[in-house]
Amino acid sequence: MDEQEFVQLLESVLAPDTERVKAATATLRKKFYSEPASLLLLLKIVTSHDSGPVRQLAAVEARTLVAKHWESVPAEQKQRIRTALLQASLSEQIALVRHSAARVISAIAKIDLDDGEWTELPGILQAAATSADAAQREVGVYILFTLLEILGDGFVEKLADLFTLFSKTIRDPDSAQVRVNTMLALSKIAMLLDPDEDPPSLAAFQALFPHMVAVLKGAIDASDEDRTTQAFEVFQSLLGCDSQLMAAHFKDLIHFMVEVAASRNLSDDARAQALSFLMQTVKYRKMKVQALRVGEQLTLKCLEIATELDELKNEDEDVTPAATALGLLDTMAQSLPPSQVVVPLLHALPPYVNSPEPDRRRAGLLALGMCVEGAPDFIATQLKEIFPVVFRLLQDPEIRVRQAALHAVARLADDIADDVGKEHAKLVPALVTNLDSATDQVQSKIDGERQLDIIKASCGAIDSVFEGIEQTDAAMYIAELAPRLRRLFDHPDFKVKAAAVSALGTVALASKEAFMPYFEDTMHAISGYLTMKESEEELDLRGHVCDALSSMSQAVGAVAFQPFVGPLMQATEEAIHLDHPRVRETSYILWSTLSKVYRQEFTPYLDGVVKGLTQCLQQEESELEVELGEEAQDLLGSEIVVAGKKIKVSSARDGPATLSQAEDEADGNDVEIVDLDDDDDDDAWDELTGVSAVALEKEIALEVLGDLLSHCGDKFLPYYEPTVAQAMGFVDHAFEGLRKAAIGVLWRAYATLWSVCEEGGQMEKWKPGLPLHVPPTADLTKLGHVAMTATLALWKDEVDSGTVVDINRNVSAALKMCGPAILNDEGVVNQISELVISLIRKQHPCQQDVGDDEDLEGLDESSEYDWLVIETAMDVIVGMATALGPTFGELWKKFEKLLLKIAGNSEAMERSTSVGVTAEIVVAMKEGVTPYTTSLLKIFLHRLSDEDAETKSNAAYATGVLCEQSTATAEITKAYPTILTKLEPMLHVTDQARMMDNSMGCVSRMIVAHPDAVPLADVLPVVAGLLPLREDWEENDAVWGMIVTLYQSNSPAMRSQTATLLPKIKHVLFAPPKEQLSDETREKVVELAKYLFVHQPDLVRQAGDGLVEALGLE
Repeated sequence: MDEQEFVQLLESVLAPDTERVKAATATLRKKFYSEPASLLLLLKIVTSHDSGPVRQLAAVEARTLVAKHWESVPAEQKQRIRTALLQASLSEQIALVRHSAARVISAIAKIDLDDGEWTELPGILQAAATSADAAQREVGVYILFTLLEILGDGFVEKLADLFTLFSKTIRDPDSAQVRVNTMLALSKIAMLLDPDEDPPSLAAFQALFPHMVAVLKGAIDASDEDRTTQAFEVFQSLLGCDSQLMAAHFKDLIHFMVEVAASRNLSDDARAQALSFLMQTVKYRKMKVQALRVGEQLTLKCLEIATELDELKNEDEDVTPAATALGLLDTMAQSLPPSQVVVPLLHALPPYVNSPEPDRRRAGLLALGMCVEGAPDFIATQLKEIFPVVFRLLQDPEIRVRQAALHAVARLADDIADDVGKEHAKLVPALVTNLDSATDQVQSKIDGERQLDIIKASCGAIDSVFEGIEQTDAAMYIAELAPRLRRLFDHPDFKVKAAAVSALGTVALASKEAFMPYFEDTMHAISGYLTMKESEEELDLRGHVCDALSSMSQAVGAVAFQPFVGPLMQATEEAIHLDHPRVRETSYILWSTLSKVYRQEFTPYLDGVVKGLTQCLQQEESELEVELGEEAQDLLGSEIVVAGKKIKVSSARDGPATLSQAEDEADGNDVEIVDLDDDDDDDAWDELTGVSAVALEKEIALEVLGDLLSHCGDKFLPYYEPTVAQAMGFVDHAFEGLRKAAIGVLWRAYATLWSVCEEGGQMEKWKPGLPLHVPPTADLTKLGHVAMTATLALWKDEVDSGTVVDINRNVSAALKMCGPAILNDEGVVNQISELVISLIRKQHPCQQDVGDDEDLEGLDESSEYDWLVIETAMDVIVGMATALGPTFGELWKKFEKLLLKIAGNSEAMERSTSVGVTAEIVVAMKEGVTPYTTSLLKIFLHRLSDEDAETKSNAAYATGVLCEQSTATAEITKAYPTILTKLEPMLHVTDQARMMDNSMGCVSRMIVAHPDAVPLADVLPVVAGLLPLREDWEENDAVWGMIVTLYQSNSPAMRSQTATLLPKIKHVLFAPPKEQLSDETREKVVELAKYLFVHQPDLVRQAGDGLVEALGLE
């Protein structure tokens, strides 16, 4: 083997010439690396070459060849090589080379120690780690770290010796690197430790923990950025280990991190990393954090740190403490109960939002905005106090405060759109004022950049707010908003164009027909943007336009939009081949929307659309090419210097390699390597892979396939089998978004096929109960089995709570729509029941902290995200009850205590949900509820006196349906006087429309069930006088059903209310919204009006408020 040529090739790999690099790498791989002698040459270069970068590259390459060639090396040479390699490592002056050589030693040791060779190595390393020479101590500990990393369990029997050694090196008096290397080694020991099986090692680790914190503190105090980062990464890794390792010092560690984060005299990088650690702690140890009740302290610190923000962060800016603190607030709001985050934040806000310092006013707004997503239900209850502050700061003299106020409005509207939309009369004019002011200032060239930010933020706020504005209200603003936003289409700034287009799309969707006068002009103005592709800015704008067109197509409807469909489909079919994820994703979403607008008329486009989506789903998810070409496979998992750049090469076990280039120069800082080829290092791989852009795109494509299934019905049948097969391939994907989408597609396919079979006459409408009364078709049976098998396999072990929520929703929806067929397989009912019970008891894997089996106190409260898991699990019970009908009575015994216990919880949201869910179960069980009348009536009566309005509303509904369904007549009618007494004040709480409506519904159900038990002469005038209902339209079925029933029975008490009812009849039949009456109830009310006109024409003419003319009765 030509040694000179070999060395020259290695040097060529380091040259700043891509073609030369590719050629050299190919030659090395094809001509040299297949020969065992290549390993010997590489090891010789590592120990003797003059060039540090060449030695480093040789070490990287040697490590990859050890497994292939080391056993072929003659025994007589091995000892000499080991000795030389150790000596070279111990004397190496360049840290990067030392670390690469250390990994070669560990790779050789992995083979040798398994074969009973090189047994003296641990002793040599221990001697090095205790040497008088600090450089040798550093190398000795680092090699021990790499051995722990690669050999893992092989050190379990030697942990006591290692702890003795590391108890000294963690306090090395001379070398910070020795101390940090000791931390790295301890992090690997933490992954090996089983505290329950090895209490002495646990005690030893806990004893060293304060010294680990001291190492971090020392690095921070010394402003040593690299070692600070390494130390922080160790603590981050410990969050994934057994919780007992940090338990004794966990609270102190949090307080230390808070101190670092809040210390303005420390570096921004260290402070941001401390905040990042706290963010990960809240995410992965949220139960422990909640139990320690440190949420309030963290919240107040974050609020203060947020005052340091210079400008609202752009994507390409460095991470700052203030921006990270806001991110921590977001994480805490999602992970912890409102009492620990949002409540203390709201209490602390007044001094900030009323401060004379603009930065403090802005910080208060931004902090509030960050908490909305995590606690929307609670925030919605506080809007009366929040809105006056927001309105005032929208008019703040400081532009940065107004910008923050606009962002706060957008975040509020994003998550509680309906509540925010109700404030449109004050909110929209304030947003328009900001938009106009900024537009005028930009035209005058005053403070241009900041004014552009205000324009974009105003458009963003309008975009979000109009999501929650009712159509009739939105229509009032179209005349002033459409021209303003349209003018911004011509603005030279592409981001302003995009913001304006998006806003107008949402305004159009909200106002619907009122947008028609502006539709043609808008389409002509933006049509040119659909072919833009010359720059990133143009492509970003194209994506926003595509989104806006989705909204506009729904606003104007199929007929008006038809002329644009063909060109749009052509543009989107081109767009999916462009190298721009957002353009492709918005094209998929437009397909979904058009299929919704045109339904089966979308059929001509299905072939091309399904083909495009399928191509997306078949993409490789690791597409980034290695700059060295395919020949670089031998460098996977290594760090090298190529073309003057430091390179870290990663490997994926199931896909092509990726190569990421650091910005540092070759002589810069060390790059930490994670051994991704180690079979025991799956956690490291999971940390590094993250979510690829391709996976995110696939998620959208898969969801759109589900939309096509639902929208196109039987026209999609030719694509059913491949679609289901595609979905099955993603059920166990590493990315939770794809797992959710896959399960969603399976159940949407099942529901759609079921609907097609029922409507096509292939089977009758399903009937509740098991065994099945109506067997499904063979295809449905097969698909149901596939979907349920896949779902159960994922459901029981899924750790992502969002995925579990989606599974709960899909299963519940399938049960409600398609009935009991999916429960027919043996054991399915029990499996679902056990899963639901584990979720309600907070014992499911998605509800546990990482690495934590500790029983914690003080966890009765839940974050709103966590409660959503339980709430949707309860809805699965409703689905099962709906599917099983009266036969669900026996299964109710499993759930009764759980749900009724929650109905007595201290949290109002939990009480109200439990009562509402139980009410729906009562409706589904019908007469099967009778054996449980006593326990249910007791809890419902108690909750009719609840302090929370929503709980009282649900209790009124629940009481009514129990009276309606139970056949325990004596017990029910005995309670009538008590029920009516409790309902009477609820009927007159005018600021609680839903409570009044539900109370009216309850009374109506009581009358229909047992009219003789109700004093109709006293009750009916109250009911008639309070009509029409104001919010809960479903209760119109009960109320008007009762009225029609009493008229049919010729009730004198009912007939005496005719004059009062006639204008109410006119209102429900003709006043908006149309959906306040179901079709069946509308028909009943129309017939009632006709009946009354026949029998009392003069009264109807006199009191009907134009009812005769409206119905054309004469």
